[in-house]
Amino acid sequence: MLVAGLAVAGLAGCEAGETSPKVTTTAAKPTLWNPCTEIADDALRAAGVDPGTEESGLAGVPQSGWEICGWRGPEYSLTVYTTDKTVAQFEQKPGNINFSDVTIANRAGRQFRIEGDTRNAFCDVVFPASQGVVQLGVNNSAIADGPLDDPCAYLQRAGAVLVPAFPK
Repeated sequence: MLVAGLAVAGLAGCEAGETSPKVTTTAAKPTLWNPCTEIADDALRAAGVDPGTEESGLAGVPQSGWEICGWRGPEYSLTVYTTDKTVAQFEQKPGNINFSDVTIANRAGRQFRIEGDTRNAFCDVVFPASQGVVQLGVNNSAIADGPLDDPCAYLQRAGAVLVPAFPK
């Protein structure tokens, strides 16, 4: 109704030969923390991934409303995501299951799994942050030799190194 009212007001001004300045009222979205530029290579190596394998976005494609960066190691891949979404939105998303409270590097988060992960290949944790959340995801490597640890155990070890760099 307000938009219609503004449109009518704008038309009335034009009909009278008056001009009015354009006013745009959009709320600026907060700038998201960028894991590709903010996580040090030494921390990535300590977490067991190769900084040279960095990939921004999903399969190199940027995603609107997200900053995403991933790296590969011999047994696992790590991905760090930031978004303005909330932990509650992650909990309500269909397909995200088995949420539990975790603490990594003295930071509280919510660990979860992806429905249909019959290989037990994925583990994710979301941490609340001032701009929304930071998510740390781990994926077992499909080419690793032999049985791998539970990806959540690896996430705990890698997170101990990486989480201190995450924004609060």
